[in-house]
Amino acid sequence: MLAILALLSAVIATPACARGKPDAACVPVVRDGWIRLVPGGMPMHAGFGRFENPCATPATITGAKSASYASVEMHETRLVDGVSRMRAVPTLPVAAKGSAEFKPGGLHMMLMDPTKPLKAGDKVRIEFALQDGRVVRGEFLVR
Repeated sequence: MLAILALLSAVIATPACARGKPDAACVPVVRDGWIRLVPGGMPMHAGFGRFENPCATPATITGAKSASYASVEMHETRLVDGVSRMRAVPTLPVAAKGSAEFKPGGLHMMLMDPTKPLKAGDKVRIEFALQDGRVVRGEFLVR
């Protein structure tokens, strides 16, 4: 009987996200976010960083937005037949306890038409919409 009580106590003490059930307290996070300014005042920038999902359940990013840009899209650059090609990524699944890295030459964000001029050192908030209705906010440093 003591063994059963000990086991039950351990299960109750384990966070829901570690048991594989959705838990509002277990939320993906954005780390090391940065935005690359381009010379000449081009109306689009590229965003990079790491989207981490520490939860026991997968997450799917269905879109992104920012008050600092007219639109934010996820894109991926791939080498196809020796030619670098970019394509939009409408949804991005992120495995349980996994991550997605937005980096130059690969998966990245295209940030179009800034709502005001940005300079190195500015901080931009980007919100990622998840398939389950949650929103994950990340801060991105302009450089």
